[in-house]
Amino acid sequence: MYTIGEMAKKLGIAPSTLRYYDKEGIMPFVKRTDGGIRMFGDEDYEWLQIISCLKKAGMSLKDIKEFIYMTMKGDETIEDRLNLFLKQRELIEKQIKELQETLETVKFKCWYYETAKKAGSVEAVKNMDDSEIPPEFLHIAEKLKNK
Repeated sequence: MYTIGEMAKKLGIAPSTLRYYDKEGIMPFVKRTDGGIRMFGDEDYEWLQIISCLKKAGMSLKDIKEFIYMTMKGDETIEDRLNLFLKQRELIEKQIKELQETLETVKFKCWYYETAKKAGSVEAVKNMDDSEIPPEFLHIAEKLKNK
């Protein structure tokens, strides 16, 4: 068994985060001593790792709480849990696509300013013919013309 401080350290989060989760009803599985002190077991650690993953995935605390309660209800909620995760997967895939586009733009701007630095001016890059721009950046260069 672990105290809240020990579990927080093991997870790499602040004890206040665990207190907040408990206050929000996200940890109905956590046991308490007769004195009301939260005590965590290894199974709780597994739950908390899942909660941490879902938070990183951008899932709301409301949906995380719903998932935990569905899981505790058992097999009758399998379809609902699947739908929750399908929805979250779709959101993550959209975020990844947006981040990939952002990364491509940043890479282009790195190339742009490295090239401008070598040439001594951004004008040299602005005046480049499309054939001088690396093919992977042509679509971005067109979008960002003179920016």
